Amino acid sequence: MNQKRWLLLFLSVPLPLLAQSNLKLWYKQPATVWTEALPVGNGRMGAMVFGKIDNELIQLNESTLWSGGPVTRNVNPESPTYLPKIRQALEQENYKQAVELAKHMQGLYTQSYMPLGDLSLKQDFKGAVPSAYYRDLDIQKSLTTTRFTVNGIDYKRELFISAPDRVMVIRLTASKPGQLNFDASTSSQLQFQNTNTGKDEWVMKGKAPARVDPNYYNSINRQPVSYDDMTGCRGMRFQLRIKALNKGGTVQTDKAGIHVRNASEVLLLVAATTSFNGYDKCPDKDGKDENKLAEDIIRRVVSTDYLTLLNRHMTDYQSYFNRFSLQLIDTTATNTNALLPADQRLEGYSKGAYDPGLETLYCQYGRYLLISCSRVPDVPANLQGMWNKELRAPWSSNYTININTQMNYWPVEVTNLSELHQPLLSFIGELAKTGSVTAKEFYNMRGWVAHHNSDIWAISNAVGDKGQGDPKWANWNQGAGWLCQHLWEHYRFTGDRKFLQESAYPIMKGAAQFYLDWLVADKDGYLIVSPSVSPENDFIDAKGQPSPISVATTMDMSIMWDLFTNLIDASTALNIEPEFRQLLIEKRAKFYPLHVGHKGNLQEWNKDWEDVDPQHRHVSHLFGLHPGRQIAPTTTPAFAAAARKTLEIRGDAGTGWSRAWKINFWARLLDGNHAYKLLRELLKYTSETSTSYANKGGGGTYPNFFDAHPPFQIDGNFGGTAGMAEMLIQSHLNDIHLLAALPDAWKDGRVTGLKARGGFEIAMQWTNHRLATATVKSLTGEVCKIRTGRPIRVKGANAESIATDLGYITSFKTQKGMVYTLTGL
Repeated sequence: MNQKRWLLLFLSVPLPLLAQSNLKLWYKQPATVWTEALPVGNGRMGAMVFGKIDNELIQLNESTLWSGGPVTRNVNPESPTYLPKIRQALEQENYKQAVELAKHMQGLYTQSYMPLGDLSLKQDFKGAVPSAYYRDLDIQKSLTTTRFTVNGIDYKRELFISAPDRVMVIRLTASKPGQLNFDASTSSQLQFQNTNTGKDEWVMKGKAPARVDPNYYNSINRQPVSYDDMTGCRGMRFQLRIKALNKGGTVQTDKAGIHVRNASEVLLLVAATTSFNGYDKCPDKDGKDENKLAEDIIRRVVSTDYLTLLNRHMTDYQSYFNRFSLQLIDTTATNTNALLPADQRLEGYSKGAYDPGLETLYCQYGRYLLISCSRVPDVPANLQGMWNKELRAPWSSNYTININTQMNYWPVEVTNLSELHQPLLSFIGELAKTGSVTAKEFYNMRGWVAHHNSDIWAISNAVGDKGQGDPKWANWNQGAGWLCQHLWEHYRFTGDRKFLQESAYPIMKGAAQFYLDWLVADKDGYLIVSPSVSPENDFIDAKGQPSPISVATTMDMSIMWDLFTNLIDASTALNIEPEFRQLLIEKRAKFYPLHVGHKGNLQEWNKDWEDVDPQHRHVSHLFGLHPGRQIAPTTTPAFAAAARKTLEIRGDAGTGWSRAWKINFWARLLDGNHAYKLLRELLKYTSETSTSYANKGGGGTYPNFFDAHPPFQIDGNFGGTAGMAEMLIQSHLNDIHLLAALPDAWKDGRVTGLKARGGFEIAMQWTNHRLATATVKSLTGEVCKIRTGRPIRVKGANAESIATDLGYITSFKTQKGMVYTLTGL
């Protein structure tokens, strides 16, 4: 088929049919481990569905169920006195002493995200062998299905968690009347008790621990999990409530659970609630009434039929999911890999199979996960999104804000899910409040500060149990600056001036006020930060000794450059505070500059030192390339070349999230083929669950398409989706670059619903690696500047393509609400 005829055929196919087909993860066997189970969620309640035949396991979470309580103040009043000593040690290049002194500026550890419990559904088939087994997760519907046949009877379980009704719905059916028999029961790793309420209702009540230490910290002086709380301010209550509605047969409850006999269909309505009442409220004595909340949820839906509940759920879910579509055209005549179950399909892809449909499925899966776990105000997606089975989860499943929490939200604006940014944006406001206390108590400085870890209580101090944490991660204090980027980016994508003026600007200014106090002048007159780390990495000093602490690391200076630049632009956009704006401009001009090392790489430290681990998973010093805008091939080609050299030295191996970040780095360098290579590496099939930083190739993707750090961390999923979007469109500079890093493998395709900064929504079709046509919808009426590889024509606007050193720039004025058609010449 010639290209012109193919394109006409392609454009004639209805978009939903073309772009949204085959969005299922399906399997021919039940899950045997957690990373084979299928995730569902509504932002508040999450479930991992195993699809077992005779003993189904549904592992449950509630996004506000954490250990502990509000932040404890004045835990380290001596902290500010150690800062001058640390700075003096660094001036003398006594790095070992600086590290030991830095430990004296630490506070308590964060609390941990908890598992709620397990729901078990036991069906006794008396040894009969099942057949025709199938389970799937339909990410276009947010619906999971398990079905199988026993003794000629077809059994089916369908499960979804509704956001509008705040309830999990499980429908169990049998193809013949009266053949549905099962027992439902619940359990938890937390303190709990089960009770039956009437003949068809079951309640599990419990309490979270007052304290849970991180899984990597084991003090000899105390138990890692404690329920001791004399104040009513540590350890929230929770409840799981189940209502069984049957068609045919009977339902009974006793102390063991719910018992269904001889039914044809059963609906289980499941509500999960906690007493959490805000980051600054005692969750027990000042907590919400979780019992009433759960009762109300069930009461409101108990008379609603299954199809109505399903339709309300799908209408809500698809109002987000269907905004964006991506189709990468499979140029092979027959793609047998695409016909395989998801686990086998992923394995085949890992071995080299060409399967663009799997790539688009993965891209949309990231959006599915974000819709499923980021819906609750002030409660952003955590290190595992919202799915966690461990009492002491890896790294507490908290908010790790030296990369991981931010990566969770990289795709949120560009893939058209802007409202789902709000849980993080509002949480930043809470963190700024506790951070102002930390700035005063730990540093005796103005503004607000946040370190590398936080939790639902918005803890902001350097963690470490007052001296037990390694300063190379615990004492990094640039979390506020990085998080503030999300405030500014939300404005850049939406043009929401009210949000910028009332919410974002004051918080950004507070972070900058801390940095204005934090900066000091070096002997050459440059403004530097001291002490300074490059998260979790070490250098080798002039004496051959390893150390994580120096001054003016590239990451720290880049984050401050980013914050000051964004704040300068925000002040200009709002036309406010010109004196403060000028102060920021003057200070930024004195920042310790970027340097190119002797290997041609971007220097990570203030001196051209060697790394202890040249292939370290963090590449923090490239912050200015991504997610920042300080480095780019079009604006700073020399530093972009140095960033490329850095990536070559670091290599392509790494943990799952590290590979995801590298996709974005290479996309920003406009190298689509290398970005695509990293995408394939990220999608490498793995079953590895143990934590091993030494295993450079350990990262990848589990059978249920969760990201493998290992173990599971959800950030790699979101980073991968964002990286694919970054390959298609970039708008972080002063133009919208279409097909910015298109790899050779994506010869033909179509995308709709991409968002660009400046307030634009973009759709594109391309063929033979060239832009064929695109539409630009103006959402705010701003001037639109498009960068393309070839000149374009704009219908409905007066525009001309001007050749540059990198493609063509086409600028045109827009009107709010108008759609403009672009055609490649």
